[in-house]
Order: sequence, then structure tokens, then C-alpha cells
Amino acid sequence: MDSERTGGASSTTDAENLAFDVFARACPSRGTLEHVTGKWGGLILGALHEGTFRFNELRRRVDGVSEKMLSQTLHALERDGLVHREAQPTNPPRVDYRLTPLGSAVAERLLALIYLVEDRMPEVLTAQERYDTGRAGSGGAAAARDAGRSAVAGRGGR
Repeated sequence: MDSERTGGASSTTDAENLAFDVFARACPSRGTLEHVTGKWGGLILGALHEGTFRFNELRRRVDGVSEKMLSQTLHALERDGLVHREAQPTNPPRVDYRLTPLGSAVAERLLALIYLVEDRMPEVLTAQERYDTGRAGSGGAAAARDAGRSAVAGRGGR
């Protein structure tokens, strides 16, 4: 049934029995997949796999994320049940973020992909260079390639 594949459930019990299909336009799994694989979602989940973080600690760990994007992404991941937000009743208030069991399972798979990409970067850089060389007359390609190399070279290990 098409409504089952697209997640058109009326209750949580119904939703648990559905076969979701991320390739179907109306499937709600697309939104969650976007949160997980978007520019910041995977990095935030990967960082939280290391442990519990306060907001600014997480912002420092995920270099380059703005306060606004971190906040929006954390809200989306919390709504999806991947991140738990715990506000401590202290003065000043303390808010900690950690992965839920579901978030931990997703993060483990993401980290496997992240490590695969990191480990295979020499091949990626070679492919990019070969591609850029084949695009004669593209002065921007060499600059982009060099910028990518310096970013990789300046990055520490995991």
C-alpha cells in the first residue's frame, strides 16, 4: 500500500508497523535523513558520540558551525529522538546534550562513513585532481583543490 510506504500513519502504533521508503516523496524518513546527513547534523552526532557536551563545548568541537545553525540542528535532532537535551536547574542554567540510544546507533553508522571518507581521502584528492585537469581552462578548480588539500593537511587525527 502506498500510504503505508509513505508513513501516512494516524498513530504511533500504526507508524511502528509501516514500511518507510525514503525514496517516496511524502515519506517522513526523508526529513530525518536530511537532519542526519545535512551539513551539520552528521558532525554534531559524531561529536556527541564522544560524550555529553554543553552548547558552547559542542560549538567549539564542531568547528565552523554558527550558534544559530547549532541551535536549529540540535532542535531538529532532539525532535527526531536522536539527541537528549537536559537543562539543569542551576544558576546560571546548565544545559547538556547527549545522544539517545537511537542517536548513538545512527552516530556509529555515520562515524563508519566518516572514517571511510577520511581514510580514502588520498584517492578522492587524486580523483579531484584528475577531474580538474580534464577541465582545461578552469583556474578556479586548482584553487579549490589546493584549498581542500590545505584543509586536510591542517586537520588532526580522530
